[in-house]
Amino acid sequence: MKRTIVWFRKDLRLHDNPALWEAANEGIVIPVFIWSEEDRLAYAASEASAWWLYHSLKQLETDLSQNGVQLIIKQGPEFDAIVDVMEQVGAESIYFNERYEPTERDRQMRIVGQLSSIGMDVRTFHGNLLFSPELLNKQGEPYKVFTSFWKRGLQEVVDRPLPIPELQGVENDISSVAIDALGLPTDLGTLQKYWQPGERAGTEQWAFFADDGMLHYKKERDLIAKGTSSRLSPYLAAGNSSARTIWHAAKRINEETRDVTAHQSIEAFLKQLMWREFAYHQLIHFPTMTDQPLRKQFNDFPWIGTPEQYNLWKEGKTGYPLVDAGMRELRETGMMHNRVRMVAASFLVKHLLIPWQEGYAWFQHALVDFDTANNATGWQWVTGCGIDAAPYFRIFNPYLQSEKFDPNGSYIKQWVPELANLPAKYIHKPFEAPEDILQEAGIQLGETYPYPIVDHATARKRALHAYDTIKGRSEENRL
Repeated sequence: MKRTIVWFRKDLRLHDNPALWEAANEGIVIPVFIWSEEDRLAYAASEASAWWLYHSLKQLETDLSQNGVQLIIKQGPEFDAIVDVMEQVGAESIYFNERYEPTERDRQMRIVGQLSSIGMDVRTFHGNLLFSPELLNKQGEPYKVFTSFWKRGLQEVVDRPLPIPELQGVENDISSVAIDALGLPTDLGTLQKYWQPGERAGTEQWAFFADDGMLHYKKERDLIAKGTSSRLSPYLAAGNSSARTIWHAAKRINEETRDVTAHQSIEAFLKQLMWREFAYHQLIHFPTMTDQPLRKQFNDFPWIGTPEQYNLWKEGKTGYPLVDAGMRELRETGMMHNRVRMVAASFLVKHLLIPWQEGYAWFQHALVDFDTANNATGWQWVTGCGIDAAPYFRIFNPYLQSEKFDPNGSYIKQWVPELANLPAKYIHKPFEAPEDILQEAGIQLGETYPYPIVDHATARKRALHAYDTIKGRSEENRL
């Protein structure tokens, strides 16, 4: 009977796993996870993701064991680890789902070449996206506008998700490293209070969201204190959940409902899944986008922010309550509401004039849902240096955003407790509150809560001037 190694990476699940499904249908499956030096270095820059990986691996190990199959953990160079397992079990083939980050694509090509050279049957699959990432427009070029990509994407066939296959493993034990020996963080701050990583939790979270939240998603997703977000992004980022499974389940619900508002909300949610797809298509065609602006004139942008301001932003001590609430939520939970994420990112690059790459690095470190493509696309969009970017003159006003999307200050009070006793009238701009109101609320500006580190009007004017200095430079060669 054919014996196939299934190499798990960012697809830590049993359902809708094309590599696992094909291997299981052909014979015996040998699941392998390899912890290489490259992986160790990558996850060192993404501490929250490393914590999520540890618990996802634990869940995968349990689920495979309950299906009578051992998860093999190896450390060291991937080729050496695969050959070692191959020799132990007599495997003749290896299947895996592709990854799309630039470094991973290079590693994949190298490994495929090495394994093919020794006679291994190597097959790769698209298991983490809705469809093949080779989508081009009529001119044979990658899509640069999301609206066009969305319309074209709706015409693509999204394969039906695959069920969990029946698994048959080898009878003999294979030498394996314990997950606890990989050096991954098992506990990290307060993350375990807010999250349960792994495939089962991802499935439960989807069921919870689909039952109610998705039906009101369009209207309520920007109401910060409401909490009507899917909370699926970390499960998708780690591969605990399948984008195809969620897509088809949402489409089915959409077909079964007759409520117009529900239809609109489901479409708004589907667009978020398609945005994720759009981000990966960009990353594949423009692999330098993780640290280089796609609009080249931004290489000359006059960044003048200071390390001290950067640290205050990270700590949630800018004197802008909405920004501070978001940054503190991030520190506490590894997550930030998407609306606040945009405001906080805009504040860093446009109010403080700190390079977007610095924000990318902090989000990479702190987010449980860190995703290379989404993170890069988001930061380039906010900065105005990406393909489908926000206009450079769009500078989020944190005060207006706060008043509009957190009118009662509930979100701010939750994450900036020193402002909790301030009336809603003043919570968005504490510095405008009369002294007696501040005293009654137990607030001493500059002591218990900071004054704004920059004046909004001044910062906006400064940012527009900075953008004007590069406006039109090399615009025709922006990509």
